[in-house]
Amino acid sequence: MFDLTGRVALITGAASGIGAATARVYAEAGADLALAWYPPDGHDIEPVRRAAEKAGRRVVVAEVDVTKTGDVDALVAQAVSELGGMHIVVANAGIARKVELEDLDDAAWNKVVDVDLNGAWRAFRAGIPHMQSAGFGRLIATSSVAGTVSAWPQHSHYAAAKAALVGLVKSLAVEFAADGITANAVAPGVIRTPQALDPVNSLGPDGVDAVAAKIPAGRVGTPEDIAYVYQFLASAEASYVNGQLLVVDGARSLAGLD
Repeated sequence: MFDLTGRVALITGAASGIGAATARVYAEAGADLALAWYPPDGHDIEPVRRAAEKAGRRVVVAEVDVTKTGDVDALVAQAVSELGGMHIVVANAGIARKVELEDLDDAAWNKVVDVDLNGAWRAFRAGIPHMQSAGFGRLIATSSVAGTVSAWPQHSHYAAAKAALVGLVKSLAVEFAADGITANAVAPGVIRTPQALDPVNSLGPDGVDAVAAKIPAGRVGTPEDIAYVYQFLASAEASYVNGQLLVVDGARSLAGLD
């Protein structure tokens, strides 16, 4: 089940965290990969590429700034040319910036929204025509519990962008369902990723450990916890799951804990 053989998947933010885990899981499931990475983030894409190639998959890699339409379109075109199509887009690239209200000017607001929301739309927009031609498509967005089921003070621009992704996938789900395309978002809770461990813009190591004690499962999530959800959503078996937000947080949002 959940076999992805014969599919081509674009993953943005593929060099670390959820993106890297999804690339490895998809490769093991049989998908060929177009991996978008952003070198200024400081993460190396080569271990992810090597893992996918070791699994026997074909891989194309490109430096992509998801705020630039040309970067996104070029990688999709390369994937279609070299890998034979585009069936799955995982819009995972995202940034979080902790900003006090008095410092949240237009530039600070627009930077986060342009990466987290508009970047997802650019990736989806580039992939949809090829999915229509194939009669099969999976659009998957990395949202967040922040903005969808909970608040995150000093991160209102992040929360707004992540909430807006839900509206985007709901509309795309209806618009393109007849083409065999589904669109869904996943709202991870606290996942042990480089972004969550950033002590300046996110929780930091101590904050992540503190949250773990408040989660009914007794732990924060791993990137693989999300990647396996993405494998299901990308599969043929998920064809009737469309326009949904899946909260994957170990029941933290249901526990009523501070």
